[in-house]
Amino acid sequence: MQIVRLQTTYEWQNEWHLYLCAESKNNMEIKERIQLLLSEMNRGVYEKEAEIGLSLLAALAGESILLLGPPGVAKSMVARRLKRAFVDARAFEYLMSRFSTPDEIFGPVSISRLKESDKYERAVDGYLPTADVVFLDEIWKAGPAIQNTLLTVINEKLFRNGDTELKLPLKLLVAASNELPTQGEGLEALWDRFLIRIISTCVKQEEAFYQMLLDDGDEEELEVCRWQISDEEYAGWQKEIRQIKVSAEVLSCITEIRKNLEKVEIQGSEVHRNIYVSDRRWKNIVKLLKASAFIHGRKEVCLTDLLPVYHCLWNEPEECADIRQIVVRALFVPYVKEIAAINLSLKSDLKVSRVREALEKARQKGDRRDDDLMIIDHFYYQIENHGTGNTYIFIVDYKNLKEYSPKDVPATGVMYADPLNPKRTIIRTFSDATKMKEQGAERVTLYRDEKNLYINGVRFPMRRLKRGEQQQLWLGNMTLTDRDYETELETAHGRIEKLVKDLSENIFVSEEDKKGVAQYVATLRKEIAWARVDVRKLRYGDES
Repeated sequence: MQIVRLQTTYEWQNEWHLYLCAESKNNMEIKERIQLLLSEMNRGVYEKEAEIGLSLLAALAGESILLLGPPGVAKSMVARRLKRAFVDARAFEYLMSRFSTPDEIFGPVSISRLKESDKYERAVDGYLPTADVVFLDEIWKAGPAIQNTLLTVINEKLFRNGDTELKLPLKLLVAASNELPTQGEGLEALWDRFLIRIISTCVKQEEAFYQMLLDDGDEEELEVCRWQISDEEYAGWQKEIRQIKVSAEVLSCITEIRKNLEKVEIQGSEVHRNIYVSDRRWKNIVKLLKASAFIHGRKEVCLTDLLPVYHCLWNEPEECADIRQIVVRALFVPYVKEIAAINLSLKSDLKVSRVREALEKARQKGDRRDDDLMIIDHFYYQIENHGTGNTYIFIVDYKNLKEYSPKDVPATGVMYADPLNPKRTIIRTFSDATKMKEQGAERVTLYRDEKNLYINGVRFPMRRLKRGEQQQLWLGNMTLTDRDYETELETAHGRIEKLVKDLSENIFVSEEDKKGVAQYVATLRKEIAWARVDVRKLRYGDES
């Protein structure tokens, strides 16, 4: 008699749930899928989002990651959680010591094979060569024999077992240490193989710290991640990642980063370092960028993928903060240049407008005192016998100065080196002490008489036209540019805000990274705000 076993309601529901998950995975966008996967992997882990996220990115890029930090900060847990990212993944975990042998990592020599076939082969099952995810703690304590084998493992995903070359299933190797590799011990090559380096610390936020203390959950009891990546998916994604393009904009940004790595500031000191990054490392960084673009559902790497690469560029922890700022600044270079160009043209128009207005007021008042003063570079009168003889004052400022009188308080001014020509000294009148500070200039007092300028009470003659000498250029012939500065500034502001928004939506940009971006962007917003003030001055003659 045939016995037919009926499914229980629970079994049916479970199978139906698995079917729905599989269908969801097939129809879901890759970014959403990875976000859900990371959310499950981070459950019960506190302030390790960056480590887990970047470890997954490294795995999809085929690269390795190093966690640097003291004992007891959940470095090993990161690797265990990465195992959960892949279907039926096998893991290998080992704590290195200076007495560790290759047998403990790669498997013991097979005695039976040695006896039967006289072949020196290792029994690799259950050891590193058969693992999908590997965690090696205290990596720098490994001996030369282990190190040399690891170089091939990380580089080529290959392991030579006797006369056979094994293609490894390895997706990610996570290494950890509480110290940097000792210089002069031949560890430089292995150090360079770990593309991503993360400084791992204790839980910082008090709320998260309390949650950790009160969490009595068992890691082993956690459910299998519903959004796991199968071997077939992983292989297919690798092919797609290789097809991702890299834009010229991204390459230009990389050039900017490389240039600035020559002068990295060290935190808490005035020391500057030239950070060396090998060509191989840059090549692998591009693989990481392609993986990031793929995860975010794009066919091309864009600027938003670049921010996390600062984890790939530092050699010592104290370099990390400045290198991140170097990367942040590089991302916004096109907009900085755009704002600078707008400001340059705007200030030129503002100068023309002010000078023409000053000359027109003098003409209406019948003031002919300065008709014989030579106009230099459209905007200036020259002061003779001061400094090197290359001192100039804005026409509008000179015309607005009071005549000398012992009863009057002299005007306040600033004297500074011309940013466009440091050999020249410029004098301006300002009433706002804050502006003077921003100019980085020397404070001076100013007044005039019919033929001279008094600087800090010292009289200096003005350069006048000599007999037969003519003005180089009349201000009346100068025209204002026909530019819509308000629209240009609004467009630049919109592009900056879009980049900030796109960066915030990058899965691998941490909250700390976002703060660094916000601090830098605040300076750009200030530049735009000052430019808008100049636009109002140009339009309405507002000097406030």
